[in-house]
Amino acid sequence: QVQLVESGGGLVQTGGSLRLSCAASERTFSRYTMGWFRQAPGKEREFVAAISWRGGSTYYAESVKGRFTISRDIAENIVYLQMNNLKPEDTAVYYCNRVAGTAPAYEYWGQGTQVTVSS
Repeated sequence: QVQLVESGGGLVQTGGSLRLSCAASERTFSRYTMGWFRQAPGKEREFVAAISWRGGSTYYAESVKGRFTISRDIAENIVYLQMNNLKPEDTAVYYCNRVAGTAPAYEYWGQGTQVTVSS
């Protein structure tokens, strides 16, 4: 079972920034499209952003376009999510996973990292 470890969350004010990191325990994950999902209290987990395995293609949920940027360091096998101009509605637990389209492609999840944006 591959371990996915997310980090970088925290408490910020509206308009602030955070950078999330996701490390996979196996190098094979560096060859997959990877992405970020989030789950707010009482809501379904939703797609946020994804990046192709070479990093040449990215796509985002409409709600984060222009504010979030996904990137990856293939050598280090880490996927990042730079989040700028954060809003209270971005408050959620953020997870990374393999992605197929906008759906998760690996059955196991990490513990996630909490992002809280205060108004």
